[in-house]
Amino acid sequence: MPKTRVLFLTFLVFFFFLQSSVTTLFAQDSQTASPAEQRRTSEPYTGDLSIFDSPGRDQRIQIDRVMDILGVVPGKTAADIGAGSGWFTVRAARRVGETGLVYAVDINPAAIQYVHDRAKKERLNNVKTVLSKPDDPVLPAGSVDAVLLLKTYHEVAQPVVLLRNLRAALRAGAKVGIIDRNGNGEDHGVAREVVLHESAEAGYKLLNQYDFVKGDKMDYFLVLTPQ
Repeated sequence: MPKTRVLFLTFLVFFFFLQSSVTTLFAQDSQTASPAEQRRTSEPYTGDLSIFDSPGRDQRIQIDRVMDILGVVPGKTAADIGAGSGWFTVRAARRVGETGLVYAVDINPAAIQYVHDRAKKERLNNVKTVLSKPDDPVLPAGSVDAVLLLKTYHEVAQPVVLLRNLRAALRAGAKVGIIDRNGNGEDHGVAREVVLHESAEAGYKLLNQYDFVKGDKMDYFLVLTPQ
């Protein structure tokens, strides 16, 4: 075989080997970069739901003041996203009265059953449970006047998608409240600045922010509305 042909074949083998290596390297880089783009979150709570009904929680969070700010008043419709034990659900249901409605939204079937049984036991006929998706609250379009995510936001893996999907359910002038704790995402908290950035990306603007919840200066209360 002529020497030039041997060199040509050797070059082709080397070229295809190099191309394959580069392609594999870029694919590996892409796979490792992808998770980094998604911020860290805490695992959704699946334990004993009764812990959310600890004595004195109403006073620590100042839930009546929270509901005043969000406009949870008689005749309105509210949504409790990440309802858990229904701690906020039942308080909102008493506030909105028989002419109002509260959606108790959760991704955990056990929590949904818990809230359903609780509402029945407490004779709250204005509570409707919703088994949602991790990135979609699955609420009817144009149905909600006020929303609260109480110590839930840090567990949401795709918060921007969730907030975008929530928008269709909001009525004109609806307010979305987020109460959470400053943290790194994995420690059952998420930085206030992160929430503000993500909510803006989802098309919301900040109406106001408060530090009165719990009074430890670690917890914050953000009030948002669609832009």
